Amino acid sequence: MANDKRNTLRPRFNIYWMWGIIIAVILGWAYLGGGGQQSKINWDVLRDTLLPAGHVQRVQVLNREVAQVYLEPQSVSYYKNQERYRYIPDQGPQFFFNIGSLEKFENDYQAARDSIERTAAGGGVAVPALTFENESSGWMTMFWQIFPFLLIVVFWIIIMRRMNGAGGGGAGGGGGVFSVGKAKARLFDKDNDQKVTFKDVAGLEEAKVEVMEVVDFLRNPGKYSELGGKIPKGALLVGPPGTGKTLLAKAVAGEANVPFFSISGSDFVEMFVGVGASRVRDLFKQAKDKAPCIVFIDEIDAIGRARSKNSGWSSNDERENTLNQLLTEMDGFGTNAGVIVLAATNRADILDKALLRAGRFDRQIEVGLPDIKERAEIFAVHLKKLKLDPKLDTDFLARQTPGFSGADIANVCNEAALIAARKNKNQVERQDFMDAIDRIIGGLERKNKIITDAEKRTIAFHEAGHATVSWMLKWANPLLKVTIIPRGKALGAAWYLPDERQITTREQMIHEMAALLGGRASEELTFGEISSGALNDLERTTKQAYAMVAYYGMSGAIGNRSFYDSTGQSEMMFGKPYSDETARLIDREVNALIEECYVLAKKILSEHADGLRRLAELLLEREVIFTEDLEQIFGKRQAGARNPLETGDSAREGNGTGDGAEGRGGRVASLPDAVDETRQEAEPASDMNRPEGE
Repeated sequence: MANDKRNTLRPRFNIYWMWGIIIAVILGWAYLGGGGQQSKINWDVLRDTLLPAGHVQRVQVLNREVAQVYLEPQSVSYYKNQERYRYIPDQGPQFFFNIGSLEKFENDYQAARDSIERTAAGGGVAVPALTFENESSGWMTMFWQIFPFLLIVVFWIIIMRRMNGAGGGGAGGGGGVFSVGKAKARLFDKDNDQKVTFKDVAGLEEAKVEVMEVVDFLRNPGKYSELGGKIPKGALLVGPPGTGKTLLAKAVAGEANVPFFSISGSDFVEMFVGVGASRVRDLFKQAKDKAPCIVFIDEIDAIGRARSKNSGWSSNDERENTLNQLLTEMDGFGTNAGVIVLAATNRADILDKALLRAGRFDRQIEVGLPDIKERAEIFAVHLKKLKLDPKLDTDFLARQTPGFSGADIANVCNEAALIAARKNKNQVERQDFMDAIDRIIGGLERKNKIITDAEKRTIAFHEAGHATVSWMLKWANPLLKVTIIPRGKALGAAWYLPDERQITTREQMIHEMAALLGGRASEELTFGEISSGALNDLERTTKQAYAMVAYYGMSGAIGNRSFYDSTGQSEMMFGKPYSDETARLIDREVNALIEECYVLAKKILSEHADGLRRLAELLLEREVIFTEDLEQIFGKRQAGARNPLETGDSAREGNGTGDGAEGRGGRVASLPDAVDETRQEAEPASDMNRPEGE
């Protein structure tokens, strides 16, 4: 056991250690010279001090340039005791100096020798004669000449190996610095163990039908060729992040039973000029060698961004050269028989039009956010790995997560398991999923945040205003839960369950905006003043109002006109697509629209002032209230309005202090942090109120 522990703690050997040891030994030998270093002196010291004292054993002229002084053995310790000469070696030479002209040095030395011997006649001081030595520079000198270049080469190789991932990975691996132009695509084939099939992809039924046609062609090409049909050369998967585009491509690889090359668009981008185009050529060369096959390019917008029409404005020659090579390979003079290109992006609006034309990417497959049925299927896939409460209803979880993508649902399941483990539970229960949804939407609870009583009362009436207006207006989103416990940057929050509708009427938008303004209206009616807590509400209301006037044509003064640019090329414009007079008219219409909604909110709150006060006091007492609490105060919602209680979308559990708060909504209207005055958007991404194509 002790030996195993020592082996575990022992550091692993690294080849760079050997380099460090060798360099240290060489430097030590060169500079220490076996325990010391010659000290440089001048001719005066030798003539006036060393020679008259009789400390010199011999003086040697090396290569007619340097005089080396060897001391008598008994004199070495004398000089080593002096601070200046303490590092001279025990074995000579101990001193040296440059002599300049050899002939002059010989004359000066002989003259000094004669003078010292005459002066010290009979005294026993003997001055040695000069000796001469010629030697080559040796391998050490050669080494020091080539050592800097050797270091440069070594560092260059190390850097290039790191840049190329040590030359590994996929079809383009190996070769180190010489493989920089090789494609780094990962190859999947029928022998690959990590297979994903369409059974592993929940939802996305329409998208699966499209890509299964590609798989069917690769399996049975004769079925289409007999009728004269040709399979599309490319298919582009388009959709928001986290909706399963890459997972769908992996399923195609598992179902097709043909070679499948997977590469990211960023893998074509390199610091060296021409490398991107070279990797595109190499990728398609490998694909042609293994045809029929599929090439999948993830995040193709990294290289497929629209090329600049003005070379001096935001152009990137290297990226554009890579795109040009990709366009040529997909539909150039060459043939790509049997090579089908799949690509994925969430920024189709910025892709080059030449890339999207027929003959390259013949079809675009929309991979959108899942609906309630598809969310239930996705939950069923991710819940298989969890130890669940048998009473858990998957359909209930699907109803609580409108606007969630597949990645969001996977995150909910993981967070629920972590919350259950944190509470030492033996299984993941429904309440854990509700807490996970609240955590993801609103942020982490911050019960220890210091809030004064006056601020807490303002927050309570603010949130009660949202809840009251949304409950009384027919088309406002039904409320699930209201809390004044801080979450993330928000000081309070209201959870709603929005309708999953595809179109929205003007009246529905008016009711939603009035509900957003209910918080500020409640503050004004109750306290006679307003606060900074409505920052996020005002931001969302303003954007919605401008969309109604400038995009949807819902203003009588503007008429049936829209200034929305669905092509995504608005950044190329130098001005607005309307006059200054129209801009002023838009501003006036937006102001009138927001004022209309604000007046409606104040009217609702004035008519139900007693209910507003009771609701706020209940919030101050319990900190969390639910749908049934609003029903007890205000009664049932008016006919035609959707009530979460009637569909089982909300259930009250917990102790009423916020720990057991359950229920979840797609929209949160809450107070921002009083200092930061900004807060995160706690509403899941939803396209129901956005223009088509946005």
